[in-house]
Amino acid sequence: MRVGISSNGVVAKVCGQVVPFAGQVVNVRGHEQEVASNGFRRNESFITESMKLLHSISGHHRSLVRAIGRRYFAASTEEFAKRNYANNDSEYNTVITSLTFQRRHYLLRDVYDDMMLDGVKPERDTFHSLIVGTMKGARLQDAFFFHNEMKAMGLVPDVALYNFLISTCGKCKNSQQAIQILEEMKRYEVKPTGQTFICLLNACAAAGRLDRVYGIVRDMTAAGLGLNKFCYAGLIAAHKNKTPITDDTASKIIELVEQSKGWSSVESTRDNAENVMMGITEEELYNTPTAECIHRRGGFIFRELTVYHVAFHACADLRNVEAMEILLEMLTKDGKPLDVYCLIQIMRCYLHSGDLDRGQKVFEDYMNTGKQPMVELYVTLAEGAMLGHTPRGMQLALETLEKMVARGFNLNPKMGNDLLLAASGEKTGGYTMANYVWDLMQSRNITPSLPAVEAYYNGLKERDIPADDQRLMLVSRTYANQRQRFRQGPGRS
Repeated sequence: MRVGISSNGVVAKVCGQVVPFAGQVVNVRGHEQEVASNGFRRNESFITESMKLLHSISGHHRSLVRAIGRRYFAASTEEFAKRNYANNDSEYNTVITSLTFQRRHYLLRDVYDDMMLDGVKPERDTFHSLIVGTMKGARLQDAFFFHNEMKAMGLVPDVALYNFLISTCGKCKNSQQAIQILEEMKRYEVKPTGQTFICLLNACAAAGRLDRVYGIVRDMTAAGLGLNKFCYAGLIAAHKNKTPITDDTASKIIELVEQSKGWSSVESTRDNAENVMMGITEEELYNTPTAECIHRRGGFIFRELTVYHVAFHACADLRNVEAMEILLEMLTKDGKPLDVYCLIQIMRCYLHSGDLDRGQKVFEDYMNTGKQPMVELYVTLAEGAMLGHTPRGMQLALETLEKMVARGFNLNPKMGNDLLLAASGEKTGGYTMANYVWDLMQSRNITPSLPAVEAYYNGLKERDIPADDQRLMLVSRTYANQRQRFRQGPGRS
């Protein structure tokens, strides 16, 4: 392989063929890479060789490629337009927004590299979109890469962008980095807002840094900022995540729920205009457990129950049935309706405590009310029943999924991955549940995540299955592809 720079731009000679570097990408979202209008198409092996070449000369930071600058090709304007997916900052911004919506956050660095190679200078809005995408994908390394690139171009981040960075730190449980972001804000004289402090509080809470959380609360109080429901949610999360868990953790959670009833509407925060434009809710910004389902309707979630949501979730994680039942009584006395999210956490608490009967009863009681069935209820019961991989639990899980399919529900990728990962831990038995989940995912053309397919593959290998078995061969290929795809390249925290 040779690399050279011609009068027409940067080209790489691979296997005797001259190939422009980045102009080959036609559709980032579809991973389609081809050479258009010049009479030849790269096959899969050639794509791999080209990517290896690019990585070999540029490294993780691709400094050589970025130093080269704008791309020029020995191609007409029409040919260039056919194979290029964006030509200016506005078009690149559209691509970034689309990738974020599709949860393909791992492609954002590639899009940015193409911008640099095209000589397109990102504007402030583009960096906001990039960092929002990395926040949603919890890609801390990418977030700080874009942050540094932004500063290198002379653009000082504003308070909203700093809030996104702190939130990303919280998603990745990196409280120290979140504190450093606040210090940087002071150096650049960017005044933090109430949202900044709440982001920081919840970032420290995610890491179980109870001392820092209470320190932030004292700073907020001294500054005349009242505590709202997201502050109490952060305090509850901090107690739950603190290690080691103490005997008074559950009582502290109940006490905080009681205290939260005093917060007023005056102290409530609102989604600011930029967050709304970016499609970011407060729940997502502050990393509450309800962030992924906050847009659900049909009685799935009531936003006014935020503190109860976090508290029920904490009790389920702590497997504390007594505290959970006290919370249920408190909710009933307050005269507030029980939404489906709380119901799911109650089921999780019973199931995680090994009480299959009561967990199943909560499920059946809801179904008998005639209310709208929710796929999450089926998945929660199935996943919880598999804990310990008892014969009865595995059978209950299988029957639950069969009922779910009979009702016309389908698994989404996250549900499928969670169930496959749980089912693959079965050491004895016929591996029926894991095979069933795999088949459901295949019927929906869902490619399992690397951890899920790895666990399933290892489970199959532990069993007496012929090497030429069709299922084993398919799983083996999927596992190899996922390893190649996700265990290379920068950007993962």
